[in-house]
Amino acid sequence: MKDLLSKEKWKYVFYCISHPADGFYEVRHRGRGSVAIAWAIVLMFAISYTVNRLCASFLVSEVNPLDVNTLLEIQGVLILFLLLCISNWSVTCLLNGEGRLFDIMTVVGYSFMPCVLIYIPATIISHFVAQNEEAFYLILMSLAMAFSLILMLIGIMTVHNYTLGKTLLTVLLTFFAMLVIIFVIMMIYSLVGQVITFFKSIYLELYFR
Repeated sequence: MKDLLSKEKWKYVFYCISHPADGFYEVRHRGRGSVAIAWAIVLMFAISYTVNRLCASFLVSEVNPLDVNTLLEIQGVLILFLLLCISNWSVTCLLNGEGRLFDIMTVVGYSFMPCVLIYIPATIISHFVAQNEEAFYLILMSLAMAFSLILMLIGIMTVHNYTLGKTLLTVLLTFFAMLVIIFVIMMIYSLVGQVITFFKSIYLELYFR
């Protein structure tokens, strides 16, 4: 909570955006980052992403606002963030990565800041673009996402002290690990459901006898 109210900690987020290599290096080796702020940024991204899906002009969005479940959208972003960080940590532990889980959370969370800064203004701008001018909106959104992905790549490369090639390999393995974790969770959920159903059926059969 103290970090969330610290001006210096929030200023450092923007330093990381403008000087990602130096900024993320100090996150790893001098503890200048904040996991709490990283989570706050991801939450702000989740909210801005949901607002964009709900409120963007029909000229630039094909999403029906009535089909958007706000709470589910926000939860989905937060869960994917956690899953991404855990998957990357599990992969890099096997590949001699130097970054800790909290370091990964920090650099990945900070990397979403460009999207936080752009999504709401882009949503407002979408209501002022005329037909055939949607490209301006799409370019703005694409630049924000591309900048965030580049920051994320630099952050992962820096905290683990990897080369670019090894970082790209790690990213691919991270996505594979995410799929494996999702599969295992779904399998466990299915098995638990079957066990509960089995005992419930036994209980009902004994009860009615």
